[in-house]
Formats: sequence, structure tokens, C-alpha cells
Amino acid sequence: MRPHNKYIECVKFDEFMSSLTLWVFSNPAASYLKLLEQLPAETNIVTGNTDELFHSAPDPDAVMIGFGQGALLQKQWPRVSRARWLHSFSAGLETTLFPELVESSIPMSNAKGVFGRSLGEFAIASALYFAKDFRRMMRSQQEGKWDPYDVVELTGKTFGIVGYGGIGREAAQRAKAMGMRVLALRRHPEKSADDPHIDAAYGMDALDSLIEASDYLLVAAPNAPGTQGMIGEKQFSKMKPDAVVINLGRGPVIAEDALIRALEQRRIKGAALDVFDVEPLPAGHAFYRLDNVLLSPHCADHTPGWMDESMQFFVENFHRFANGEPLQNLVDKRLGY
Repeated sequence: MRPHNKYIECVKFDEFMSSLTLWVFSNPAASYLKLLEQLPAETNIVTGNTDELFHSAPDPDAVMIGFGQGALLQKQWPRVSRARWLHSFSAGLETTLFPELVESSIPMSNAKGVFGRSLGEFAIASALYFAKDFRRMMRSQQEGKWDPYDVVELTGKTFGIVGYGGIGREAAQRAKAMGMRVLALRRHPEKSADDPHIDAAYGMDALDSLIEASDYLLVAAPNAPGTQGMIGEKQFSKMKPDAVVINLGRGPVIAEDALIRALEQRRIKGAALDVFDVEPLPAGHAFYRLDNVLLSPHCADHTPGWMDESMQFFVENFHRFANGEPLQNLVDKRLGY
């Protein structure tokens, strides 16, 4: 009998055919894989990030797709398609989904909401950064200059959220605690009828109205069909001149050229960005030079152990799968989230 949940790269699989087989598309040296030791002892785990490794493995019952493993998933699709459950280690699915997967009946879950606390904090930190003009404060300190100036309170300001999922809810809770008026935009606003953290929920057709009302606009929508460029020139023209845009969803949801023009022309106060069209952001990009941009290199949720948190969520979901219980964070593959 093999040791409990030992990560295996090359074994004789025929002796394990009666137990669940889990394929994990990931660097086998990743430290978070140690959490797989919590899976049932009889689980057959095949871990790797090369195509050859899985040739001699038994067909999977479940597959966990790690960061950047979309190509391997697609290459292994003839075998993966026999699985009964797929899980994405990340929340975003734009590099994971492909037509055959979308059309399949295999249930799929992801890590949405796992990183929400830190991102909710970053959203409020971004609002405070511009409200208190921390850039000016730090510049004056570095220059040794005594430079009093007026600051803005968040209390009473309107915090609009485009995409009210896990990130949006965490940000809403914190914005409400700051005394802000919170508005949320989501596909099914009726699901937020009794949400104590928001003042009103709107459907997608109210995007422009929400934008016009917002002093701080959090964009937390996924990169999915229908969301690319949903915040564009028209939307920037409707924003308040002192509005701040905060993007913690995906870069392509905001039309980048339109955002740059709005920032350069000072039509809005600023933008706090953690996600971009192209990552890493190319050298010489306008966002690096604009003094009304707070730029985070897609690390606003990189707290100590953040990958362990995502793996722990998968482990808990695997126990549900093994016990025939409902899975958490099931996604609509056609919608892309």
C-alpha cells in the first residue's frame, strides 16, 4: 500500500484503479501541493506540468488546473473529458476555457472569493490614497517640505461596484464601514435584495447610471463574453471629474486607451490598477509615468500563504466531491465565471 497521498510521477497504476484519481496540472515542486496530504488516503494523485507525465496515468476522476496550465489542459482534453469534475486554481478562467470544455457537461469550479479579503482591503486603500492625496504627502516628506493641504473624507461618498462577486462583497463591507453609500451592479440584482452592505443593486442595463453616481468605481468583473471594454469612452465621459477608477477584476474589462486619455486629460481624478491588458506591463507604458495612477503589479492579493488558501479551498471541495456532496464555486462555463 502506498503512503498517504504521496505525489506520484511514475508508478504502476493498475493496482490503484478502484480509488479516485486526481490529476493536478502544476509545477510538482510547488510548496502548496503539500496540502494534498489532507485528501483521503486512497486518492491516486498525479502531479506535473508536462504532457508526457500523464500518458501512462489512469483516466482522471477530477482535475485541478494550476496557474498557466490552460495549454496542458487543452492538450490533454481527450483524457480530461472523461473526468467528473474540474477545478481552476485561479478565479479567472479566460486562459482556461476553450470551446470543447465550454460545451462539455463536466461541472467546473474555481477559486472566486478566496482572495476577496485582501482585494477588498486594497480597494479601500486605493480610495484613501486618492482621498488623502498620499502621493503629494510622500513627495513633500521626501523633499523636506512643510506642505499643508485639504483632504477628502470617504464618509458620504458613493462607492460603485461593477461585478458584485466575492471581491465586490468584501469591498462593499469595508466601504460601508467607512460610512460610504454603496451601489452594486450585477447580472441578477434580485440576489442582493437583503444584502446589508449595499444601499442598492442594479442590473447590467444600469451601468451608466451607476457610473454617473459614483465617486469611486470598483471594477471587479471577470474577463468573459460581454465584459471586454464595458468601461470605455462613453462611460468615462459620464464620470465625475473627481472620480477614481479601481480595477481589481481583469484588465480588458476597461478599454485601456480610453482610460489613458481620461487620465492624461484630467477628466477623472485617478485610477488604481492591479490588472492590465498585457502582463507584465511593458516598459515605457503610459501607466508608469502618469502621476494620477496607483499601479500594483497584479499582486494585491499576494498575502503570505495566498496560494495555500486557494489549495485549501480545493481540498475542502475535493472532500465534497468524494462524499457526493454539492460542490462550491461552480461556474457557468458559457458566461466564463
